[in-house]
Amino acid sequence: MSNDICSLFFPVQAAAEIRLLVLDVDGVLTDGGLYYDLQNQVMKRFDVQDGLGIKIAQQTGIAVAVITGLISPAVEARVRDLGIADYYAGYQDKRKCLEEIRQRHSLEWKNIAYLGDDWVDLSVMGMVGLPLAVANAQPEVKRVAGYVTLARGGQGAVREVIRHLLMAQGKYDAVLSAWSQPC
Repeated sequence: MSNDICSLFFPVQAAAEIRLLVLDVDGVLTDGGLYYDLQNQVMKRFDVQDGLGIKIAQQTGIAVAVITGLISPAVEARVRDLGIADYYAGYQDKRKCLEEIRQRHSLEWKNIAYLGDDWVDLSVMGMVGLPLAVANAQPEVKRVAGYVTLARGGQGAVREVIRHLLMAQGKYDAVLSAWSQPC
């Protein structure tokens, strides 16, 4: 199935209302693997295209937040590099964090999308206007998602979602055109 055909299945009406994209980390921003160095420190792999997508989302008026169950210096550094101010680490129950973020941004639930992959994401996916799952998500998570990405977590799934949001909001052509112009 091509990306153009899959775009037909993206919930465009709901996506047009999104002002905040909330992301899980392990299995969404990363491939879900835990890599240990020789000092037993956890390292994580992030997709650079997801990172550029996040920066583009922020520049076009879509805020990005991160809520994760684990505490990791690597994630904290990546979130800081991306300029994500709404970062909550160490929360298995993500509902309170999401409510705080929603209130801080003065949003309605319909203005929030959440991209997850595992059971820990189910409760918050039921709260938002646009629940999303990565291709490698657990079956129960895929069932509640309004859209399941073609890309796996840590391999472009975030960028795929952002592309669809930009298209649904009529921002895609202008963004692509700006990147396509010669110096």
